[in-house]
Amino acid sequence: MADLLVNLFSYGFISRAMVVGTLVALCAALLGVSLVLKRYSMIGDGLSHVGFGALSIAMALGLAPLAVAVPVVVGAAFLLLRLSENSKIKGDAAIGLISSFALAVGVVVTSLTSGMNTDVYGYMFGSILAMNRADVVLSVVLSAVVLLLFVLFYNKIFAITFDEAFARATGTNAGFYNLLLAFLTAVTIVVGMRIMGAMLISSLVIFPALTSMRLCRSFRGVIVVSAAVSVCCFWGGMVVSFLFSTPAGASIVLANVCAFLLFSLLGRLRKGG
Repeated sequence: MADLLVNLFSYGFISRAMVVGTLVALCAALLGVSLVLKRYSMIGDGLSHVGFGALSIAMALGLAPLAVAVPVVVGAAFLLLRLSENSKIKGDAAIGLISSFALAVGVVVTSLTSGMNTDVYGYMFGSILAMNRADVVLSVVLSAVVLLLFVLFYNKIFAITFDEAFARATGTNAGFYNLLLAFLTAVTIVVGMRIMGAMLISSLVIFPALTSMRLCRSFRGVIVVSAAVSVCCFWGGMVVSFLFSTPAGASIVLANVCAFLLFSLLGRLRKGG
């Protein structure tokens, strides 16, 4: 095992992907618990499609992809939240509208410029080759900001997750913390797209939370186990990808599926016992 890890980290592009991917897996798992409990888990899928549209436009214009995608996806997250709260278009319908439009824009822009080249394929399905040093630095900084803000406002996020009406009644600015949750999710989605791809990044938000809920009952327990499962599945998926030359994003998703099935079985056995 030690030799495998040494061999794995001997490649610079894999080392960069492991650093960024570990941070993204951690951020996505922490945020995913609140998103799943608030029945807003598919926001990750919608924002990833918006991110693909933004990245396509950035590449067409010769701009830095992350510098363009982050503000666009954050803006889309705020718009989705506003539509869900103050419009007749609710939750999943709002996500479907915005994500379909953004994906269509991305496909049209791509077809009119570079076509479906390797870069675009990497953004759609993930590529560990996509991370250069500048991307790693920016991704690490953004991930650190997400983790720091989550820890600082953990109690408020907990409050709006379980009983938003009560939180408002006790003076908590629920609107602000919903926006904060949307902002953190948007940043995590954009950073994670480089490795997981627009089509698969939402799995990092959904699977670890659902997996940990098979066994854990407290919010803190779900948070801790979700984070551990997410990071372990990321590493396991990367090792499988390295050994068998399979796509990294898909390998990580399959590792999460295996963890979900295992935890589901353990949960049933515990109930039966």
